[in-house]
Order: sequence, then C-alpha cells, then structure tokens
Amino acid sequence: MENLLPRFLEYVSIDTQSDPNSKTTPSTEKQWKLAKKLVLELSKIGLEKVSIDENGYIMATLPSNLNKEVPTIGFIAHYDTTPDYTGANVKPQIIENYDGGDIVLDKASNTVLSPDYFKDLKQYEGQTLITTNGKTLLGADDKAGVAEIITAMEFLIQNPEIKHGKIRVGFTPDEEIGRGAHKFDVKKFGADWAYTVDGSQIGELEYENFNAAGAKVIIKGKSVHPGYAKNKMINAIGVANEFISLMPPREVPEMTEGNEGFFHIHGIKGDIENAEFELIIRDHDEEQFQARKGLLRAISQKLNNKYGAIISVEINDQYRNMKEKIEPVFHIIEIVEEAMLKIGIEPIIKPIRGGTDGSQLSFMGLPCPNIFAGGHNFHGKYEYVPLESMQKAVETIVKICELTGEKF
Repeated sequence: MENLLPRFLEYVSIDTQSDPNSKTTPSTEKQWKLAKKLVLELSKIGLEKVSIDENGYIMATLPSNLNKEVPTIGFIAHYDTTPDYTGANVKPQIIENYDGGDIVLDKASNTVLSPDYFKDLKQYEGQTLITTNGKTLLGADDKAGVAEIITAMEFLIQNPEIKHGKIRVGFTPDEEIGRGAHKFDVKKFGADWAYTVDGSQIGELEYENFNAAGAKVIIKGKSVHPGYAKNKMINAIGVANEFISLMPPREVPEMTEGNEGFFHIHGIKGDIENAEFELIIRDHDEEQFQARKGLLRAISQKLNNKYGAIISVEINDQYRNMKEKIEPVFHIIEIVEEAMLKIGIEPIIKPIRGGTDGSQLSFMGLPCPNIFAGGHNFHGKYEYVPLESMQKAVETIVKICELTGEKF
C-alpha cells in the first residue's frame, strides 16, 4: 500500500476540472491528461482488457483466481473535479501526527482549517492529513477514490493468496457536472453489480439519494410609464418575488438535513418585461418529490389566473433515488457492512443529500451503491483527507472482493 499516497498526490497535481457549458465528452480537454495516465498505470500494475473509449471512459479487468463461477463485481470512480473551485496548481500539504488544533493553510490570506468550525477534524487527531494550501481545492473528490481502487487492485495482484472473482474497474469523466454515467457502457462493463468509491468520511455506505429535477420559471411582464401604470403595468420582477414568496420558506438547503427535501433557487435575473429564475428540486421520497413539482405548477396557475398567462414553468427530471433498485439486491449492501466490520470500521449508513453516478447506473441496469473515499469539505479550499481513511478504503475494497468470492 506504499504507493497509495504518491499515487494520490500525482493525480491531484493534474487539473481535471469539468465544464458544464461544454458539449464535448470529456467536457474539458485537460481531463485527457489524467485519463491517459490512468490507462498506462492500469496496464503497468497488471490489469487486463484495459480500454479507453472516445469519450474518456476507462475500463479494466482483474481476472478471477477462483476455480468456481462467482458474480462479477465492479468499482467505479470519477477523475474530473468540480468547476465550483479552481483545481489548477494544486499543492497539497502533508500534516503528520495531527495535533488536533488549527491548521494554517495559507498564512497570507489567513486561511485556517480549524476544528472549532470543522468539527470532524477532531476524530483524526494523531493521523496524517492531506490538505490544500488554501488556494485551490484538493481533488480528493474523487481522485482519492481513483487512487484507492487502483491500489486495491495492485494489492490483490501482489497477494494472489487472497481469492476473488472477476473484478471490473471503471473511471469516468464529467461526474461533477452530472454527466458521469451518461455514456457509460453498462453492457461492456459486464458486472453484476458495482460500487462507486466516492463517499466522504470513513465508514460511509450509501444506497439512497435524492430524486432530483431542475426547473426554470419564466415570467413575461408589461412595461408602462410608472406615472400611469395603475392597473396596466405587470412588473415581472415583482411577480417573480411573489412566486418565490408562495414557496415554503423553510424548505431550503440551509434549513434542511437528513431525509428532508428542499427547493434551491440558484439563479435569478430580470427587468420589468422579462424575469426568470432557476432552481433545483430535491426529495428522497417519490411522492413528496412529485408534490414539489406539482406545487410549482400550482403556484404558476394561481398567478396566471391573477395576471393572465404570463408565467411558464419548465421542469426536467435529472436523476432518481437508487434505493428502489438496491433493495431487491440488498446482499450487495450486506457484503460491504460485513467487510467494514471485519477490518474494524463501523458502517455509517445514511442517505446522500445529492446525486451520484451510482444512481444513474442503477437505473441503467447496474446496481451501484456508494462507499467512502475518506475526504471532507469537498469543492473548496478547506478540503482534506486523512491518509488512514484512504488506507481503510483500500482495505474495504479488498475485503469486498474476498467476501464476494467466499459467499457465492
């Protein structure tokens, strides 16, 4: 496992930000640099059938070393990083034997990673932390997952006494912009089930995520001289404000947690004649999810009855809760629970307050829950990952492979 840290540090040094405004796959040319490196590395450590397609999707095989047929399982991670924060010139800091106090990331800007604010830090006292230098993200989401999968495969190759079935590995571009599974060839991958290694803190095991939709509310007003506007002007900005006021004020991201759903307005613009705002809709419960979409339509109808047909609402479903696809094959969760317990990790089973490639893949015919990669504070300069958590992720992957071979 000695290659885990240098492998991870090398990956994060390569800028792989994706771009939601691009129409290509991968969405940025710079993702190819790491993708091609990964292909070479997979071949070098001894995996077979290593391939990369024209869209940057990487697959490889570790053949079975058993004398019986067992299910083929897979492990998947994404190599792009978020466009939300710069991933250029990442220069990680290594904090050995963390003392439990403040970590100065960048003295000049007084950027400090403090347990007073980021309380999870306290549980890693005495461990080795990998942090940013306060100027970029780190990229543990999901280069930690990539490094852990490759290191686990390398460990299995070097230790053939550990028996396992056929294992497939997949690395994807553009997960951070919601396209990671769009062109994933499930049939070619050929696994009975898989796991994305893309969770946060050690022990996380997730098979439930939001149902998700995006919406745009478009309002057409009427501009009239304000001195003579009574009963004539329709101020699109004011109608937008009225629309928003009719939405439940506490059902927003900053006031919800756990299984609670929300509306999240993330963009608004307008003038008297034209206004529009964009939002996302999230809920774990399918019935409540449909009700949220219905509420937007009902508000639109109410205001159209008041002002005339001036409002249109566009709603597009984005992804669904994978729970319904995982529960019928729940043994794939039980294997992970047992694997974690056997290596001394207490599983943390909780719903994802977001999406995952595994959600889309599950509905494409590849049941695919999510397991931890070990990092915290993704998508910003306070991101960090404990080395020991990454090591445990490697051990978890290895144990999942071993237990799957034993149980079938």
